[in-house]
Amino acid sequence: MVLTGNQIDLFEASMPRLKAIAYRLLGSASDAEDAVQDTFLRWQSADVDRVEVPEAWLTKVLTNLCLNQLTSARARRETYVGQWLPEPLLAGDPMLGPADTVEQRESVSFAVLALMERLSPNERVVYVLREAFGYPHRRIAEILDITEASGQQILHRAKKHIAEGRTRTEIDEAAARRIVDEFLTAATSGRTEPLVRLLTADAVAIGDGGGKVPARTRPFEGAVAVAKFMRSLFTPNQAARNLLGGTAEIHVSYANGLPALVVTVDGRVIGVMCLEITADGIAAFRNQANPDKLERATRQWAATDHGEPVLRIN
Repeated sequence: MVLTGNQIDLFEASMPRLKAIAYRLLGSASDAEDAVQDTFLRWQSADVDRVEVPEAWLTKVLTNLCLNQLTSARARRETYVGQWLPEPLLAGDPMLGPADTVEQRESVSFAVLALMERLSPNERVVYVLREAFGYPHRRIAEILDITEASGQQILHRAKKHIAEGRTRTEIDEAAARRIVDEFLTAATSGRTEPLVRLLTADAVAIGDGGGKVPARTRPFEGAVAVAKFMRSLFTPNQAARNLLGGTAEIHVSYANGLPALVVTVDGRVIGVMCLEITADGIAAFRNQANPDKLERATRQWAATDHGEPVLRIN
């Protein structure tokens, strides 16, 4: 079927929302783009004149495509090398979607996206549509072909699973930047003690290298272990120089709504480390270093003005 200009415009107007939903469901910007493209192909082949509520139709089609991907993704994650973390989205990326409420901001954070891996596909869909996009239970029930009561029960389970592993990270932006600066000063001091004081007792450090770059297969756990790792990470040495392949520049930025350190070499993003900052200190470092998951970040980095680096590692 050949779409009219209005029908194409309608789809294009829906694209930002569809991409934001797909990213939260899949944790991958590239997979989200593919799901939205497949949704458009189905829109092209549908009898769109008979579609009463295009937004609902498009959301249902996209959700079903994502459900299929989530099922296959679970099998892929079982054989994934090392720790799995989402593909990072840098500040300003339209795929981040709405950020007006605490729930919307948290739904795209590395912490919650990682926690959503614990959910069943249906739990993930209900949680995202309800918490991040405010869909009414009736609409969610229609999308998943379930009853409203079932949808409410699924949401309750999903929120319980998320709450069990989540630490609220809402913190004043100026205070967060101050803590990041203090962290960088401590990390480059060559001493462990200043770092320990900035961390929560149960702090963790997780890295995703995807088998493409060296990354520990198990997280560092506890303030002392994390502090020692961070001290070594920010201390120049020949092994690090060989690994980096050039001078690494570190910028303070935001990714997935959290303070982040963006590490670049010759303009290419080689790492995005999100810091989970709480009132008690830094609770987690989640570092995405898998080059396959940094292509979008590199493109966006090249297209934006990010100022001078706060640190260079030669």
